[in-house]
Amino acid sequence: MKRLALHLILVYFCTFFFGAVLRVSPQSSLTSSPTLSSARSQPQGKITAYTLPPELYRKAHNRGRIGFATRIIGFFYGLLVLWFILRRKLAAKYRDWAERVSRRRFVQAFIFTPLLVLTIGILQLPIDLFQESVSKLYKISVQSWPSWIADWAKAQFLLIVIGSLLVWILYAVIRKSQLRWWLYFWIISLPLLLFGIFISPYVIDPLFNKYEPLVTKAPQLVPELQRITRRAGMEVSPERMFWMNASDKTIATNASVNGFGASKRIIIWDTTIAQETTDEILTDFGHEMGHYVLGHVWKGFLFFAAMFFVLLYLGYRTIGWLLARSGAGWGIRSLDDWASLPALLFLLTLFGFASDAIGNTFSRHQEHQADIYSLEVTHGIVPDAGQAFARSFQIYGETVLVDPDPNPVNVFLFFDHPTVTDRIRLGVTYDPWSKGESPHFVK
Repeated sequence: MKRLALHLILVYFCTFFFGAVLRVSPQSSLTSSPTLSSARSQPQGKITAYTLPPELYRKAHNRGRIGFATRIIGFFYGLLVLWFILRRKLAAKYRDWAERVSRRRFVQAFIFTPLLVLTIGILQLPIDLFQESVSKLYKISVQSWPSWIADWAKAQFLLIVIGSLLVWILYAVIRKSQLRWWLYFWIISLPLLLFGIFISPYVIDPLFNKYEPLVTKAPQLVPELQRITRRAGMEVSPERMFWMNASDKTIATNASVNGFGASKRIIIWDTTIAQETTDEILTDFGHEMGHYVLGHVWKGFLFFAAMFFVLLYLGYRTIGWLLARSGAGWGIRSLDDWASLPALLFLLTLFGFASDAIGNTFSRHQEHQADIYSLEVTHGIVPDAGQAFARSFQIYGETVLVDPDPNPVNVFLFFDHPTVTDRIRLGVTYDPWSKGESPHFVK
């Protein structure tokens, strides 16, 4: 529910605004295990590679294939939804309703956009329900359906509010300049995106999960984590360490760094605290410190801002051709007509498929850097940090059924983190100290 589903509702406006607010802050699926007792009683034999027993391997491989197929089908289904809206002239009808209610463009935007958002959201619902059903089938999601529906409704509400504002701004810019709207809108979007990232920990994140200071939920962890921050040469005050309640929705564990500036904080899920050993939590925290110290929030912002620039330009270069070819049949008067929005979203979705692959490649690079940073910053603090790092991912793979051999096309197109196989390989092989080499980040 926290990722914008299948590039639909206000696809790249909200991907680079609402979506980026939620996920530009680098985040990682870290380690997980079934229970606290089982995690602490895992055999301490040396891990050399990520492997699964035959039955778990079969389940994990099937789950990976289902996920890959769902993403591919979901992309084409998303295009079909937008084409259906255009073909049935639904956007033109919504425009007419908005114009009958008020002559003020601002009011029209807040009538037209919610209707379009809800139409796409409802048509998209079968894919969303299928994905959640698969997670429940494999016992990864434990969220009740009423809770899931509530999260879905909150996501729609946020898309309506944020999307309506962005659509109003976009079409105001288009009316001012038919030739440079894409550039002006991009310039306006950047401070809005930064503001969204800043307020997300205060406004958006708490709508979906409960957060409390880590010092009140797991005070014994704070001094251990501060050992890592001191080693990193960067004090992170306990006020910026948070506990998140995830156990009512998933068995998976995670940690993240969200926000920037005064709102930046490191978050550890309650499942992580309950299921992992202290050494494993420290390697998780070291990974998040890597994002913190290496400036991945700013680098991610700049990278995706550049991607958004290219997407808007491509949209500008092609929307005229598309409207000249089919606009009249869809009831679209001109580019500055509200009804042209699904056509623009169709193009951005199409181009966005390639940009997602590029963005995921960039994200995997950042996550790999954070993994290396974790191994370096915990070296000498965690006994055999590489094994603790590898053990956490082995448990994670067994618990949430991660395919040891994912389809390389799936990895390239959709993985925003390195594979578990690669991450465990890094954990058991990365040892510059014994080779007399200099570490990359923590000297």
